[in-house]
Amino acid sequence: MRHLLATLLAGSLLVSGAAGAGGRPVVVELFTSQGCASCPPADAFFQDLATREDVLALSLHVDYWDYIGWEDTFASPEHSARQRGYARAAGRKMVYTPQMVINGADHVVGTRVHDVDALIDRHRKAAPNGLSVRLSRDGARLHLLANAETPRDMPLVVQLARYLPEQTVTISRGENAGRTITYMNIVTELIEVAEWDTLAPLELVIDWPEGVPVAVILQYPDFGTIEAVARMWQ
Repeated sequence: MRHLLATLLAGSLLVSGAAGAGGRPVVVELFTSQGCASCPPADAFFQDLATREDVLALSLHVDYWDYIGWEDTFASPEHSARQRGYARAAGRKMVYTPQMVINGADHVVGTRVHDVDALIDRHRKAAPNGLSVRLSRDGARLHLLANAETPRDMPLVVQLARYLPEQTVTISRGENAGRTITYMNIVTELIEVAEWDTLAPLELVIDWPEGVPVAVILQYPDFGTIEAVARMWQ
């Protein structure tokens, strides 16, 4: 499977790079909403996470609180669907904000700072998993290189996240009326570009505007664990 934006060039190229959680950032996905009164403390904590080199922090704004009186300017039904997918994968019927999902595996209330830090630390110290992924740029084209030391039993879904590094919003209605909140690493698009069987190294060449930050996530299907990541700010 592949997205129209990508040209798949699978072949004999050997990709080098750090493998496993010990050598890559831990992915923290924050599900939040401008219309959620409980979210600002998590959004503030998330600002700190977004500055850490050992964390890939991505903020996904959901749309199911928009009916309260303020439509989140970053909300997407796709983000709400992603959160519900994580809930189904974990055998849960409910979703909530603020929620953080760590490496696609652990779910935690976004305001529980010590719990989040402990989960990040645990994933950061995990043994290398034999996967590597790297990004490089040639003008308006991204080159994505991935390698698996040992093939996996399941394929990995290759996803690209486009995000805004920082935006400040003044909220005039709803539960947070009168507040001005700064949001970090706001995901504006999350697209699947390939499904990689890991049997051979993978090379993708992808059209991507210069100056637009990008993160690549390699994740097991059906909202499984995140196995490898890379990012580029420029």
